[in-house]
Amino acid sequence: MNGDAPREDPRKRRVPPSGRPGGPAAPPQGRPAPTQGRPAPPQGQPLPQRGRSLPPQGDPRYGRPPANDGRPSPENGPTVRYNQAPRRGASHIEPTQVMHRGNSGDQPLAYSQMPHERVEPRRPPQPQRPVPRRDHAPTQRPVPHHDGLPPRRTPPPAPPGRQAQPPKRRRKRHPFRWFMVVVVALIVGLIAAVIHLDNSLTRISALPNYSDRVSDTPGTNWLLVGSDGRGDLSVENQQELATGGDTGPERTDTIMLVHIPSSGPTTMVSLPRDSYVSIPGHGKDKLNASFALGGAPLLVQTVEEATGVRIDHYAQIGFGGFASVVDAIGGIEMCLDEPIVDPLAGLDLAAGCQKLTGPQALGYVRTRATPTADVDRMNRQRAFMAALLKKATGMGTLANPFALWPMATGVAGSLKVDDGDHIWNLAALGWAMRGETVTTSVPIGGFDDTDVGNVLLWDKARATGFFEALATDQQIPEELLTR
Repeated sequence: MNGDAPREDPRKRRVPPSGRPGGPAAPPQGRPAPTQGRPAPPQGQPLPQRGRSLPPQGDPRYGRPPANDGRPSPENGPTVRYNQAPRRGASHIEPTQVMHRGNSGDQPLAYSQMPHERVEPRRPPQPQRPVPRRDHAPTQRPVPHHDGLPPRRTPPPAPPGRQAQPPKRRRKRHPFRWFMVVVVALIVGLIAAVIHLDNSLTRISALPNYSDRVSDTPGTNWLLVGSDGRGDLSVENQQELATGGDTGPERTDTIMLVHIPSSGPTTMVSLPRDSYVSIPGHGKDKLNASFALGGAPLLVQTVEEATGVRIDHYAQIGFGGFASVVDAIGGIEMCLDEPIVDPLAGLDLAAGCQKLTGPQALGYVRTRATPTADVDRMNRQRAFMAALLKKATGMGTLANPFALWPMATGVAGSLKVDDGDHIWNLAALGWAMRGETVTTSVPIGGFDDTDVGNVLLWDKARATGFFEALATDQQIPEELLTR
Protein backbone atom coordinates (compact mmCIF):
# COMPACT_ATOMS: atom_id res chain seq x y z
CA MET A 1 0.00 0.00 0.00
CA ASN A 2 2.84 2.42 0.83
CA GLY A 3 5.48 3.00 -1.84
CA ASP A 4 5.44 2.56 -5.59
CA ALA A 5 7.41 -0.65 -5.73
CA PRO A 6 5.41 -3.85 -6.28
CA ARG A 7 4.46 -5.54 -3.12
CA GLU A 8 6.18 -8.77 -2.31
CA ASP A 9 4.32 -11.57 -0.66
CA PRO A 10 5.63 -11.55 2.90
CA ARG A 11 4.72 -15.26 3.31
CA LYS A 12 7.48 -16.21 0.88
CA ARG A 13 10.17 -14.47 2.84
CA ARG A 14 11.76 -15.72 5.96
CA VAL A 15 13.49 -13.05 7.97
CA PRO A 16 16.34 -14.34 10.13
CA PRO A 17 16.66 -12.75 13.53
CA SER A 18 18.67 -9.55 13.77
CA GLY A 19 22.22 -9.58 14.88
CA ARG A 20 22.96 -12.79 12.96
CA PRO A 21 24.69 -13.13 9.64
CA GLY A 22 22.21 -12.79 6.81
CA GLY A 23 19.57 -11.24 9.08
CA PRO A 24 17.72 -7.99 8.46
CA ALA A 25 19.56 -4.71 8.91
CA ALA A 26 19.21 -2.92 12.14
CA PRO A 27 16.49 -0.27 12.14
CA PRO A 28 17.69 3.28 11.45
CA GLN A 29 18.56 5.40 14.40
CA GLY A 30 16.08 7.92 15.51
CA ARG A 31 13.10 5.50 15.09
CA PRO A 32 12.14 2.87 17.61
CA ALA A 33 12.30 -0.74 16.52
CA PRO A 34 8.89 -2.28 16.19
CA THR A 35 8.06 -5.35 18.16
CA GLN A 36 7.68 -8.54 16.20
CA GLY A 37 4.15 -9.48 15.51
CA ARG A 38 2.48 -6.27 16.84
CA PRO A 39 2.86 -2.51 15.97
CA ALA A 40 4.68 -0.42 18.57
CA PRO A 41 2.61 2.08 20.54
CA PRO A 42 3.08 5.81 19.75
CA GLN A 43 5.91 7.68 21.36
CA GLY A 44 5.28 9.08 24.75
CA GLN A 45 2.53 6.49 25.51
CA PRO A 46 3.42 3.92 28.11
CA LEU A 47 3.49 0.26 27.18
CA PRO A 48 0.42 -1.73 28.10
CA GLN A 49 1.00 -3.85 31.12
CA ARG A 50 -0.49 -7.32 31.59
CA GLY A 51 -0.85 -9.01 34.77
CA ARG A 52 1.91 -7.85 37.06
CA SER A 53 2.81 -4.07 36.87
CA LEU A 54 6.38 -2.99 36.16
CA PRO A 55 8.21 -0.85 38.72
CA PRO A 56 8.63 2.84 37.91
CA GLN A 57 11.66 3.81 36.00
CA GLY A 58 14.51 5.26 37.95
CA ASP A 59 13.66 3.24 41.06
CA PRO A 60 17.00 2.29 42.48
CA ARG A 61 15.46 -0.63 44.37
CA TYR A 62 14.90 -2.56 41.19
CA GLY A 63 18.01 -1.46 39.33
CA ARG A 64 16.12 0.16 36.51
CA PRO A 65 17.97 3.02 34.72
CA PRO A 66 16.26 6.36 34.25
CA ALA A 67 14.05 6.64 31.16
CA ASN A 68 15.46 8.48 28.21
CA ASP A 69 13.71 11.12 26.37
CA GLY A 70 13.20 9.06 23.28
CA ARG A 71 16.01 10.53 21.31
CA PRO A 72 18.84 8.45 20.13
CA SER A 73 21.99 8.88 22.04
CA PRO A 74 25.28 7.14 22.23
CA GLU A 75 24.49 5.91 25.68
CA ASN A 76 21.09 4.59 24.90
CA GLY A 77 21.86 2.93 21.55
CA PRO A 78 19.08 2.16 19.11
CA THR A 79 15.60 3.20 19.79
CA VAL A 80 14.53 -0.04 21.39
CA ARG A 81 12.86 0.07 24.68
CA TYR A 82 14.01 -2.58 27.06
CA ASN A 83 15.02 -2.85 30.65
CA GLN A 84 18.65 -3.12 31.29
CA ALA A 85 18.78 -6.00 33.67
CA PRO A 86 21.46 -8.45 34.44
CA ARG A 87 21.72 -11.27 31.93
CA ARG A 88 19.78 -14.36 32.72
CA GLY A 89 20.36 -17.99 31.93
CA ALA A 90 19.52 -20.03 28.85
CA SER A 91 15.82 -19.67 29.61
CA HIS A 92 15.88 -15.97 28.68
CA ILE A 93 13.49 -15.13 25.82
CA GLU A 94 14.56 -12.52 23.30
CA PRO A 95 12.42 -9.40 23.11
CA THR A 96 9.74 -9.11 20.45
CA GLN A 97 11.05 -7.80 17.13
CA VAL A 98 9.20 -5.68 14.65
CA MET A 99 9.31 -6.63 11.00
CA HIS A 100 9.07 -4.04 8.21
CA ARG A 101 8.11 -4.32 4.61
CA GLY A 102 11.00 -4.72 2.25
CA ASN A 103 13.58 -4.30 5.05
CA SER A 104 12.60 -0.69 5.27
CA GLY A 105 11.80 0.99 8.47
CA ASP A 106 8.82 3.01 7.34
CA GLN A 107 5.89 1.00 8.76
CA PRO A 108 5.51 -2.25 10.73
CA LEU A 109 3.47 -5.15 9.39
CA ALA A 110 0.01 -5.84 10.63
CA TYR A 111 -0.75 -9.17 12.30
CA SER A 112 -2.73 -10.31 9.29
CA GLN A 113 0.25 -9.48 7.00
CA MET A 114 2.78 -11.49 8.94
CA PRO A 115 4.31 -14.48 7.19
CA HIS A 116 2.82 -17.69 8.51
CA GLU A 117 4.19 -21.18 8.18
CA ARG A 118 2.11 -23.48 6.12
CA VAL A 119 0.25 -25.67 8.45
CA GLU A 120 -1.19 -28.86 7.18
CA PRO A 121 -4.88 -29.04 7.84
CA ARG A 122 -5.74 -31.48 10.52
CA ARG A 123 -7.57 -34.48 9.26
CA PRO A 124 -10.60 -35.46 11.15
CA PRO A 125 -10.13 -38.70 13.04
CA GLN A 126 -11.32 -41.78 11.23
CA PRO A 127 -14.53 -43.07 12.68
CA GLN A 128 -13.98 -46.39 14.42
CA ARG A 129 -16.26 -49.21 13.53
CA PRO A 130 -18.29 -50.31 16.48
CA VAL A 131 -17.17 -53.69 17.75
CA PRO A 132 -20.18 -55.96 18.08
CA ARG A 133 -20.79 -56.87 21.63
CA ARG A 134 -20.75 -60.57 22.33
CA ASP A 135 -22.75 -61.67 25.27
CA HIS A 136 -21.40 -65.21 25.16
CA ALA A 137 -18.57 -67.16 23.63
CA PRO A 138 -19.13 -68.51 20.12
CA THR A 139 -20.34 -72.07 19.76
CA GLN A 140 -17.44 -74.45 19.61
CA ARG A 141 -17.52 -77.61 17.54
CA PRO A 142 -16.46 -80.75 19.37
CA VAL A 143 -13.09 -81.93 18.19
CA PRO A 144 -12.45 -85.68 18.52
CA HIS A 145 -9.56 -86.57 20.73
CA HIS A 146 -6.72 -88.36 19.04
CA ASP A 147 -3.88 -89.78 20.98
CA GLY A 148 -0.62 -88.63 19.66
CA LEU A 149 1.31 -91.22 17.80
CA PRO A 150 4.49 -92.29 19.53
CA PRO A 151 7.60 -90.84 18.02
CA ARG A 152 9.03 -92.99 15.29
CA ARG A 153 12.27 -94.55 16.27
CA THR A 154 15.13 -93.61 14.11
CA PRO A 155 17.20 -96.64 13.09
CA PRO A 156 20.86 -96.47 14.05
CA PRO A 157 23.24 -95.36 11.34
CA ALA A 158 24.58 -98.11 9.13
CA PRO A 159 28.18 -99.12 9.77
CA PRO A 160 30.72 -97.71 7.35
CA GLY A 161 31.21 -99.75 4.24
CA ARG A 162 27.57 -100.90 4.07
CA GLN A 163 24.85 -99.26 2.11
CA ALA A 164 22.11 -97.83 4.33
CA GLN A 165 18.84 -99.67 3.81
CA PRO A 166 15.54 -97.82 3.77
CA PRO A 167 13.45 -98.20 6.93
CA LYS A 168 11.03 -101.09 6.85
CA ARG A 169 7.40 -100.24 6.46
CA ARG A 170 5.22 -101.02 9.43
CA ARG A 171 2.84 -103.83 8.60
CA LYS A 172 -0.85 -103.25 9.08
CA ARG A 173 -2.78 -105.49 11.43
CA HIS A 174 -5.40 -107.69 9.82
CA PRO A 175 -7.69 -109.18 12.52
CA PHE A 176 -9.85 -110.88 9.89
CA ARG A 177 -6.78 -112.62 8.53
CA TRP A 178 -5.91 -113.97 11.98
CA PHE A 179 -9.52 -115.10 12.42
CA MET A 180 -9.33 -117.02 9.15
CA VAL A 181 -6.02 -118.56 10.24
CA VAL A 182 -7.64 -119.82 13.47
CA VAL A 183 -10.65 -121.20 11.58
CA VAL A 184 -8.44 -122.96 9.04
CA ALA A 185 -6.31 -124.40 11.87
CA LEU A 186 -9.42 -125.75 13.60
CA ILE A 187 -10.69 -127.30 10.38
CA VAL A 188 -7.33 -128.89 9.65
CA GLY A 189 -7.14 -130.20 13.23
CA LEU A 190 -10.66 -131.63 12.99
CA ILE A 191 -9.87 -133.37 9.71
CA ALA A 192 -6.68 -134.80 11.18
CA ALA A 193 -8.58 -136.07 14.24
CA VAL A 194 -11.23 -137.72 12.06
CA ILE A 195 -8.58 -139.43 9.96
CA HIS A 196 -6.82 -140.65 13.10
CA LEU A 197 -10.03 -142.08 14.55
CA ASP A 198 -10.96 -143.70 11.24
CA ASN A 199 -7.59 -145.43 11.09
CA SER A 200 -8.09 -146.66 14.68
CA LEU A 201 -11.08 -148.77 13.67
CA THR A 202 -10.59 -152.53 13.30
CA ARG A 203 -12.04 -153.62 9.98
CA ILE A 204 -13.23 -157.10 9.10
CA SER A 205 -15.06 -158.61 6.16
CA ALA A 206 -18.52 -158.80 7.80
CA LEU A 207 -20.99 -158.36 4.92
CA PRO A 208 -21.14 -161.55 2.81
CA ASN A 209 -21.63 -161.71 -0.92
CA TYR A 210 -23.61 -164.88 -1.51
CA SER A 211 -25.99 -166.01 -4.21
CA ASP A 212 -29.68 -165.16 -3.85
CA ARG A 213 -28.87 -162.42 -1.34
CA VAL A 214 -31.71 -160.18 -0.25
CA SER A 215 -32.02 -157.22 -2.56
CA ASP A 216 -31.33 -153.71 -1.31
CA THR A 217 -34.10 -152.29 0.86
CA PRO A 218 -34.85 -148.59 1.48
CA GLY A 219 -33.48 -146.92 4.55
CA THR A 220 -30.25 -147.74 6.37
CA ASN A 221 -29.88 -150.92 8.43
CA TRP A 222 -27.19 -151.61 11.04
CA LEU A 223 -26.44 -154.89 12.81
CA LEU A 224 -24.92 -154.22 16.26
CA VAL A 225 -23.27 -157.14 18.03
CA GLY A 226 -21.92 -157.42 21.55
CA SER A 227 -19.56 -160.38 21.76
CA ASP A 228 -18.30 -162.26 24.78
CA GLY A 229 -14.79 -162.50 23.38
CA ARG A 230 -12.10 -162.36 26.07
CA GLY A 231 -8.98 -162.54 23.92
CA ASP A 232 -8.02 -158.89 24.52
CA LEU A 233 -8.53 -159.05 28.30
CA SER A 234 -5.87 -159.80 30.89
CA VAL A 235 -6.54 -162.02 33.91
CA GLU A 236 -6.97 -158.95 36.10
CA ASN A 237 -9.47 -157.46 33.62
CA GLN A 238 -11.43 -160.71 33.49
CA GLN A 239 -11.67 -160.77 37.28
CA GLU A 240 -12.67 -157.08 37.41
CA LEU A 241 -15.36 -157.54 34.75
CA ALA A 242 -16.48 -160.95 36.06
CA THR A 243 -16.38 -162.53 32.61
CA GLY A 244 -15.88 -166.06 34.00
CA GLY A 245 -12.74 -166.91 32.07
CA ASP A 246 -12.38 -168.50 28.66
CA THR A 247 -15.56 -170.32 27.58
CA GLY A 248 -14.49 -171.53 24.16
CA PRO A 249 -15.37 -170.01 20.78
CA GLU A 250 -16.48 -166.37 20.70
CA ARG A 251 -20.24 -165.95 21.04
CA THR A 252 -22.70 -163.08 21.07
CA ASP A 253 -24.53 -161.81 24.11
CA THR A 254 -26.34 -158.94 22.32
CA ILE A 255 -27.74 -158.74 18.77
CA MET A 256 -29.66 -155.63 17.64
CA LEU A 257 -31.09 -154.55 14.30
CA VAL A 258 -31.25 -150.72 13.90
CA HIS A 259 -33.34 -149.29 11.05
CA ILE A 260 -32.86 -145.62 10.12
CA PRO A 261 -35.76 -144.64 7.82
CA SER A 262 -35.79 -141.90 5.21
CA SER A 263 -38.15 -139.98 7.47
CA GLY A 264 -39.53 -140.64 10.91
CA PRO A 265 -38.09 -142.10 14.10
CA THR A 266 -35.37 -144.72 14.22
CA THR A 267 -36.36 -148.25 15.17
CA MET A 268 -34.16 -150.50 17.33
CA VAL A 269 -35.11 -154.19 17.42
CA SER A 270 -33.66 -156.80 19.79
CA LEU A 271 -33.00 -160.22 18.32
CA PRO A 272 -32.79 -162.79 21.16
CA ARG A 273 -29.60 -164.79 20.99
CA ASP A 274 -31.54 -168.04 21.74
CA SER A 275 -33.88 -167.53 18.76
CA TYR A 276 -34.43 -170.83 16.94
CA VAL A 277 -33.58 -170.13 13.29
CA SER A 278 -32.14 -171.84 10.21
CA ILE A 279 -28.38 -171.36 9.82
CA PRO A 280 -27.19 -171.66 6.19
CA GLY A 281 -25.25 -174.95 5.84
CA HIS A 282 -25.81 -175.97 9.47
CA GLY A 283 -29.54 -176.62 9.86
CA LYS A 284 -31.61 -175.12 12.68
CA ASP A 285 -29.88 -173.83 15.78
CA LYS A 286 -29.71 -170.90 18.15
CA LEU A 287 -29.00 -167.54 16.53
CA ASN A 288 -25.75 -166.96 18.40
CA ALA A 289 -24.47 -170.33 17.18
CA SER A 290 -24.10 -168.85 13.69
CA PHE A 291 -21.55 -166.40 15.06
CA ALA A 292 -19.64 -169.21 16.76
CA LEU A 293 -19.74 -171.33 13.58
CA GLY A 294 -18.93 -168.75 10.90
CA GLY A 295 -18.22 -165.44 12.56
CA ALA A 296 -19.74 -162.12 11.46
CA PRO A 297 -20.39 -163.09 7.78
CA LEU A 298 -22.48 -166.16 8.71
CA LEU A 299 -24.35 -164.17 11.39
CA VAL A 300 -25.24 -161.42 8.86
CA GLN A 301 -26.41 -163.99 6.30
CA THR A 302 -28.55 -165.79 8.90
CA VAL A 303 -30.24 -162.51 9.98
CA GLU A 304 -30.92 -161.41 6.39
CA GLU A 305 -32.56 -164.75 5.44
CA ALA A 306 -34.60 -164.86 8.66
CA THR A 307 -35.89 -161.23 8.47
CA GLY A 308 -35.81 -160.39 4.76
CA VAL A 309 -33.99 -157.08 5.58
CA ARG A 310 -30.66 -156.31 3.89
CA ILE A 311 -27.85 -155.27 6.27
CA ASP A 312 -25.86 -152.20 5.18
CA HIS A 313 -23.40 -151.70 8.10
CA TYR A 314 -21.93 -153.88 10.82
CA ALA A 315 -20.38 -152.97 14.21
CA GLN A 316 -19.12 -155.29 16.93
CA ILE A 317 -17.83 -154.49 20.44
CA GLY A 318 -16.33 -156.69 23.15
CA PHE A 319 -16.53 -156.71 26.93
CA GLY A 320 -13.51 -154.52 27.53
CA GLY A 321 -14.47 -151.96 24.88
CA PHE A 322 -18.00 -151.63 26.22
CA ALA A 323 -16.78 -150.90 29.77
CA SER A 324 -14.15 -148.41 28.57
CA VAL A 325 -16.71 -146.43 26.51
CA VAL A 326 -19.02 -146.14 29.54
CA ASP A 327 -16.17 -144.91 31.75
CA ALA A 328 -15.01 -142.46 29.06
CA ILE A 329 -18.30 -140.55 29.13
CA GLY A 330 -18.53 -140.57 32.93
CA GLY A 331 -20.96 -143.45 33.48
CA ILE A 332 -24.62 -143.93 32.61
CA GLU A 333 -27.54 -143.20 34.95
CA MET A 334 -30.16 -145.96 35.05
CA CYS A 335 -33.33 -146.39 37.12
CA LEU A 336 -34.08 -149.89 38.48
CA ASP A 337 -37.54 -151.01 39.51
CA GLU A 338 -36.11 -153.73 41.81
CA PRO A 339 -32.64 -154.66 43.06
CA ILE A 340 -30.45 -157.00 41.01
CA VAL A 341 -27.92 -159.36 42.60
CA ASP A 342 -25.89 -161.66 40.32
CA PRO A 343 -22.56 -163.05 41.65
CA LEU A 344 -21.73 -164.55 38.24
CA ALA A 345 -21.91 -161.09 36.64
CA GLY A 346 -20.37 -159.39 39.68
CA LEU A 347 -23.51 -157.29 40.10
CA ASP A 348 -25.14 -155.98 43.30
CA LEU A 349 -27.43 -153.05 42.53
CA ALA A 350 -30.12 -151.50 44.70
CA ALA A 351 -33.49 -150.33 43.42
CA GLY A 352 -33.79 -146.71 42.28
CA CYS A 353 -31.89 -144.34 39.98
CA GLN A 354 -28.10 -144.56 40.10
CA LYS A 355 -25.05 -144.01 37.90
CA LEU A 356 -23.42 -147.19 36.62
CA THR A 357 -19.68 -147.47 36.01
CA GLY A 358 -18.15 -149.51 33.19
CA PRO A 359 -17.99 -152.89 35.02
CA GLN A 360 -21.47 -152.35 36.52
CA ALA A 361 -22.95 -151.48 33.12
CA LEU A 362 -21.41 -154.60 31.58
CA GLY A 363 -22.96 -156.81 34.28
CA TYR A 364 -26.29 -154.98 33.94
CA VAL A 365 -26.67 -155.81 30.22
CA ARG A 366 -25.41 -159.44 30.62
CA THR A 367 -27.29 -160.71 33.67
CA ARG A 368 -30.24 -163.07 33.44
CA ALA A 369 -30.92 -163.22 37.17
CA THR A 370 -34.47 -161.93 36.77
CA PRO A 371 -37.87 -163.65 36.50
CA THR A 372 -38.10 -163.68 32.67
CA ALA A 373 -34.34 -164.09 32.04
CA ASP A 374 -33.60 -163.32 28.36
CA VAL A 375 -36.69 -161.14 27.83
CA ASP A 376 -35.73 -158.86 30.73
CA ARG A 377 -32.17 -158.86 29.52
CA MET A 378 -33.22 -157.64 26.04
CA ASN A 379 -35.29 -154.86 27.56
CA ARG A 380 -32.36 -153.71 29.72
CA GLN A 381 -30.00 -153.82 26.75
CA ARG A 382 -32.26 -151.59 24.62
CA ALA A 383 -32.79 -149.11 27.46
CA PHE A 384 -29.09 -148.97 28.26
CA MET A 385 -28.07 -148.59 24.60
CA ALA A 386 -30.53 -145.69 24.14
CA ALA A 387 -29.19 -143.91 27.25
CA LEU A 388 -25.58 -144.50 26.15
CA LEU A 389 -26.10 -143.04 22.67
CA LYS A 390 -28.10 -140.08 24.03
CA LYS A 391 -25.31 -139.09 26.38
CA ALA A 392 -22.55 -139.74 23.85
CA THR A 393 -24.21 -137.41 21.32
CA GLY A 394 -25.36 -134.79 23.83
CA MET A 395 -24.03 -131.20 23.79
CA GLY A 396 -22.36 -131.72 27.15
CA THR A 397 -20.10 -134.36 25.56
CA LEU A 398 -19.72 -132.88 22.08
CA ALA A 399 -18.81 -129.39 23.39
CA ASN A 400 -16.32 -130.73 25.94
CA PRO A 401 -13.12 -131.90 24.23
CA PHE A 402 -11.91 -133.52 27.49
CA ALA A 403 -14.94 -135.85 27.37
CA LEU A 404 -15.39 -136.13 23.60
CA TRP A 405 -11.86 -137.19 22.74
CA PRO A 406 -11.56 -140.05 25.31
CA MET A 407 -15.00 -141.32 24.33
CA ALA A 408 -14.22 -141.17 20.58
CA THR A 409 -10.85 -142.87 20.97
CA GLY A 410 -12.40 -145.52 23.25
CA VAL A 411 -15.15 -146.32 20.74
CA ALA A 412 -12.78 -146.34 17.77
CA GLY A 413 -10.32 -148.60 19.53
CA SER A 414 -12.99 -151.05 20.72
CA LEU A 415 -15.15 -151.48 17.62
CA LYS A 416 -14.83 -153.87 14.74
CA VAL A 417 -16.59 -152.72 11.58
CA ASP A 418 -17.01 -153.86 8.01
CA ASP A 419 -14.39 -153.01 5.42
CA GLY A 420 -16.65 -150.35 3.89
CA ASP A 421 -17.55 -148.59 7.14
CA HIS A 422 -15.94 -145.39 8.45
CA ILE A 423 -16.00 -143.21 11.54
CA TRP A 424 -18.50 -140.79 9.94
CA ASN A 425 -20.93 -143.68 9.42
CA LEU A 426 -20.81 -144.36 13.15
CA ALA A 427 -21.36 -140.65 13.82
CA ALA A 428 -24.48 -140.73 11.60
CA LEU A 429 -25.76 -143.75 13.58
CA GLY A 430 -25.31 -141.99 16.91
CA TRP A 431 -26.95 -138.81 15.62
CA ALA A 432 -29.95 -140.76 14.33
CA MET A 433 -30.50 -142.49 17.69
CA ARG A 434 -30.17 -139.33 19.81
CA GLY A 435 -33.72 -138.28 18.89
CA GLU A 436 -36.98 -140.16 19.03
CA THR A 437 -36.33 -143.91 18.92
CA VAL A 438 -38.77 -146.80 18.86
CA THR A 439 -37.42 -149.75 20.86
CA THR A 440 -39.00 -153.16 20.54
CA SER A 441 -38.30 -156.85 20.27
CA VAL A 442 -39.18 -159.42 17.66
CA PRO A 443 -42.65 -160.90 18.32
CA ILE A 444 -42.18 -163.91 20.59
CA GLY A 445 -44.31 -167.04 20.26
CA GLY A 446 -42.93 -168.98 23.25
CA PHE A 447 -40.13 -171.34 24.34
CA ASP A 448 -39.36 -174.95 23.46
CA ASP A 449 -36.85 -177.67 24.30
CA THR A 450 -34.95 -179.03 21.33
CA ASP A 451 -31.83 -181.09 20.65
CA VAL A 452 -29.75 -177.85 21.02
CA GLY A 453 -31.34 -176.94 24.32
CA ASN A 454 -34.06 -174.54 25.39
CA VAL A 455 -34.81 -172.14 22.53
CA LEU A 456 -37.03 -169.09 21.90
CA LEU A 457 -39.62 -169.33 19.16
CA TRP A 458 -40.82 -166.40 17.06
CA ASP A 459 -44.48 -165.70 16.37
CA LYS A 460 -44.30 -166.34 12.64
CA ALA A 461 -47.56 -164.62 11.70
CA ARG A 462 -46.75 -161.42 13.52
CA ALA A 463 -43.04 -161.55 12.72
CA THR A 464 -43.83 -161.59 8.98
CA GLY A 465 -45.71 -158.25 9.08
CA PHE A 466 -43.16 -156.87 11.56
CA PHE A 467 -40.14 -157.35 9.28
CA GLU A 468 -42.09 -156.52 6.13
CA ALA A 469 -42.69 -153.01 7.50
CA LEU A 470 -38.95 -152.54 8.06
CA ALA A 471 -38.09 -153.88 4.59
CA THR A 472 -40.45 -151.38 2.96
CA ASP A 473 -39.23 -148.46 5.14
CA GLN A 474 -42.54 -148.17 6.97
CA GLN A 475 -43.30 -147.65 10.62
CA ILE A 476 -44.10 -150.88 12.49
CA PRO A 477 -47.76 -151.08 13.43
CA GLU A 478 -48.43 -150.45 17.09
CA GLU A 479 -50.08 -153.84 17.61
CA LEU A 480 -46.91 -155.60 16.51
CA LEU A 481 -44.62 -153.80 18.94
CA THR A 482 -43.34 -155.56 22.04
CA ARG A 483 -42.61 -153.11 24.86
